[in-house]
Amino acid sequence: MKNENESASHDKSVQQIQHPFHRQHPLVLVAEQSNEGLKAHSDGCGELLLAPYFTCIHCNYHLHKQCAEAPLYLHNHPLHSKHSGAGLFLRRGPYPRDLKVYGCALCKEKCNMFFYLCRECYFSIDIKCAQLSSSFKFSQLSKHDIHQHPLTFIESPMAIDVFKRFSCSWCHEPLTDATYFCSNCPSFIIHKKCLDDDRNHFCNLCQKEHSRAFYGCSLCHFNINLECALLRSIVEDKSRHQHPLTLFWRQDSFICDACGTEGNYISYICSTCCTIVHKKCISLPRIIKFSRHDHCIFHKHFLQTRELTRKYCKICFNEVKLDRGSYSCRRPGCNYVVHVNCVLEDARLYKVIEDEKQCEELEEKSMQSSIIRIIEVNEAGEATKIEHFSHQHCLVLADKLEEEIDRKCDRCMLPISNIFYYCSECPFFLHKTCAELPIIKQHWFHQSNAYLNSDSFKKCYFCSQYSSGFFYRIRGYMDMCTRCAEVADIIECEGHQHFLFFDFKCKEKCNGCGERCLYGAFRCGKCRFALDFGCLTLPHSALHKIDEHKLKLTYHDDKEQSYCDICEQYRDPSLWYYSCSICDTSTHPKCVLGNFPFLKDGVTASSYYHNHHHNLKFFRKVEGFPECSCCGKFCQEEIFKCKESTCDYIVHCKCLHFYH
Repeated sequence: MKNENESASHDKSVQQIQHPFHRQHPLVLVAEQSNEGLKAHSDGCGELLLAPYFTCIHCNYHLHKQCAEAPLYLHNHPLHSKHSGAGLFLRRGPYPRDLKVYGCALCKEKCNMFFYLCRECYFSIDIKCAQLSSSFKFSQLSKHDIHQHPLTFIESPMAIDVFKRFSCSWCHEPLTDATYFCSNCPSFIIHKKCLDDDRNHFCNLCQKEHSRAFYGCSLCHFNINLECALLRSIVEDKSRHQHPLTLFWRQDSFICDACGTEGNYISYICSTCCTIVHKKCISLPRIIKFSRHDHCIFHKHFLQTRELTRKYCKICFNEVKLDRGSYSCRRPGCNYVVHVNCVLEDARLYKVIEDEKQCEELEEKSMQSSIIRIIEVNEAGEATKIEHFSHQHCLVLADKLEEEIDRKCDRCMLPISNIFYYCSECPFFLHKTCAELPIIKQHWFHQSNAYLNSDSFKKCYFCSQYSSGFFYRIRGYMDMCTRCAEVADIIECEGHQHFLFFDFKCKEKCNGCGERCLYGAFRCGKCRFALDFGCLTLPHSALHKIDEHKLKLTYHDDKEQSYCDICEQYRDPSLWYYSCSICDTSTHPKCVLGNFPFLKDGVTASSYYHNHHHNLKFFRKVEGFPECSCCGKFCQEEIFKCKESTCDYIVHCKCLHFYH
């Protein structure tokens, strides 16, 4: 393929194409419909086949001309502005191994034919709707009280056939007028007029604006939200609180004893405990498992502590009032404590625990080792010979390499140092700590199990580096390299004087590389300093032919103007770099590490990842000076070469376009 917008290579003389989704045979163009009429359907969109279309004379495979010429990649789409920079790539249909059922964001049908999929999430739109939607007016509406997700506006829904099957979720009438719909929820579609009529009524009791139905007095304009009008006078739920709570109307504000924040008008009181709480806080979960802490945490209305020291929330790092409600860890010696509203802000990061016994079960599940069997141990009790889930041969413990060779760990792709396991039958190495990683891990980034796998070639969702090491899969689609998996949510960093904590909302520029942090960052609570996963996981030292010594990762440069000694281009002195203090060498991180510092020589990148129709092999160095199949220049370092013996395709890493 010549570029990302070309999905097929053409042969004009015989009117044939070679389509990337049907590589085994060429497809022949049928320009006019025959009298007999082929009673078949397009494998691209599933619609009845009408000329012009392409067909395979060897097997029952057909594509409309429009389907065959559909671009393999869309830079953005009006229905998915959330990840507009990531783009959508064309898929032929769900893979057999896919656990996710893809549904079109527009017609809500299951995607069995060609569809476009977002690189960053599970947003998908089938090829028919993608072509239709380019002709109609769409715009995004911010999150609204009536629905938990952002809504998309379409001016003429009846112009799109799929909308004729649905009705308004509010009035249940046909979708004849301008409409809003949710691309996340198949069943939520509402007329614009219904949404406008239902906008923001102020409740005089809770002092908040609400949508939906309400009670109101037309004489004095006194309004009550339905929830406030139907409040229970007494609430009893011993799983949340041991005593009954009584409804109490107040004329002034109060501080809630359950969460420590201000409230007004509506409250519940416990006369036995002398506590007062928000209506929303009467049902706070007593125990939760928070992704950013190893143990379960418990809700308390006040903290009992022998030390007269201040406690700080491990999420926002502001003070936690000891006489107000909070969540804390019961484990001896563990001083983990968080504000109620901080820990419950994102439902994806915690799980409600109904019984304390569940806490033990969760911890046991995360202890499953990746070592299948221990064969031999030494006097100190260390496993000296093991079977590991990632390798077919036994591994032996060692503390130094027999030869002075730059070996890398096959799990983290960092140089072998200290104690490690090796295979005596083939070149396979694992740091001891890497070999002992659990197969199932509760990672702090999300409240779900992360599963360890040893696929040979993947891109880390967090540091954006391609690697041939091990990965944890989170939420079924986020691949995290084990270098990122070892980073805690609260860290100390050599490049900054204060500790850093991960903030999901942080969109600052990274102080290491200068790039914008799009998906959260590690930031400082005392100053405007932020780092992304990519900079935090950079190797502390690296070798390069430009210097006989190891180059060390350096965080500060006092020079006003600096240049890279490898590429000889300007280097921003405020950003991180590699240097040698003996030789006064300084380089960009990418210049010294290369494009793929964590790939092993000979690793295979399947055609799923790039724009060549065969699998490719990676090589850090190449013999001779072959020409790049893309740019025509000589190849010297970091190349991809086709695995097929009949194909002489070879390309610079920088010339190869990756889809994922």
